[in-house]
Amino acid sequence: MEYRRLGRSGVLVSPLCLGTMNFGGATDESDSFAIMQKAVDGGINIFDTANVYNAGESERIIGKFLKERNLREQVILATKVYNPVGNLPNERGGTRYHIIKACDDSLQRLQTDHIDLYQIHRPPSNHPQDETLRAFDDLIRAGKVRYIGCSTHPAWMVMESIHLSEIHHLNRYISEQPPYNLLDRRVENELIPVCQKYELAILPWSPLAMGVLAGRYSKTDAFPDGSRAQRWDQGMRDARITQRGIEVGNTVGRMARERGLTSSQLSLLWIKDQPGVTSPVIGPRTLAHLEDALGIIDKSLDDADRPLFDELVHPGMAVADYHNSSEWMKARILA
Repeated sequence: MEYRRLGRSGVLVSPLCLGTMNFGGATDESDSFAIMQKAVDGGINIFDTANVYNAGESERIIGKFLKERNLREQVILATKVYNPVGNLPNERGGTRYHIIKACDDSLQRLQTDHIDLYQIHRPPSNHPQDETLRAFDDLIRAGKVRYIGCSTHPAWMVMESIHLSEIHHLNRYISEQPPYNLLDRRVENELIPVCQKYELAILPWSPLAMGVLAGRYSKTDAFPDGSRAQRWDQGMRDARITQRGIEVGNTVGRMARERGLTSSQLSLLWIKDQPGVTSPVIGPRTLAHLEDALGIIDKSLDDADRPLFDELVHPGMAVADYHNSSEWMKARILA
């Protein structure tokens, strides 16, 4: 397996990243432990979580696993800050006030003295970016954080963050984590070119379109037991599970069977080897989901197949909206 450089850092990470949103929720502690052990055994060396995943349970389970199995030094540990962790007005956001306390809380749950990649979960919207960057820089200088990154930011804010870091002599973001899959390719228009030019790693979330590209959904109004769509509100379902998206997923399924792969494997191969992509964040709910993904970790997509995907969804276009949790994304008309 070929490991990839994490942005400008020189740190090497696996071509798949273990996402842990299900841990402590749909996936209990015992199953989470089994998934993490299988991931490490399979060569995955980067875990991604957030302080809000299941009210901190995801971080707690990861911390317990890494400590009990003495695996902390084998894993690049990434977590996030921004979304509300309580009802008080300052228990959220990208302010220095919130970031410093949230970092200490995450370190305690993760049972570690440092976070390898600390990410701002969404763009700070109620204050200048330099406050967020300064807080992150101070955490790096204090030894609590190794590197910093952002998630679901527009290209102009990524560019602004680089400019601010340079003029204020602050540590720069080394990664961006956008929603990116075959059904929503809009980040190819501006965000990915910026990240490529300035050497930010790209860690796509929802690479399987929340299961649509794995063949989980056959209708826009009927959802399998245990599926993530069952836990979404109506607006989220309407945006992300579209009839056109299901049709694309069905076609990918037929292509996968012709190649001796599952739908999810072929979809992961496509996103894993897209220009600029470092490590898609897979979010297995079960051990079987992870085992399926590991089947392609050392494989590459045939170049001859790439135009077939472009015919399904044109580069830079979308047939479902995975930016619907982003206030800044105004383009909602889908191809």
